[in-house]
Amino acid sequence: MTLDPLLVSPVIALIAGILILLMPRLLNYVVAIYLIAIGIIGLAGHFH
Repeated sequence: MTLDPLLVSPVIALIAGILILLMPRLLNYVVAIYLIAIGIIGLAGHFH
């Protein structure tokens, strides 16, 4: 099974949105983790 950024990005965004709704104080951390995850996924596609 390959890691497809087109599938993973919306799933991560959905989870991040739910976490922000449940705990608004987590906004900074959720955004930071989201950006790091999208960056790693994007770079992994170039090096794979």
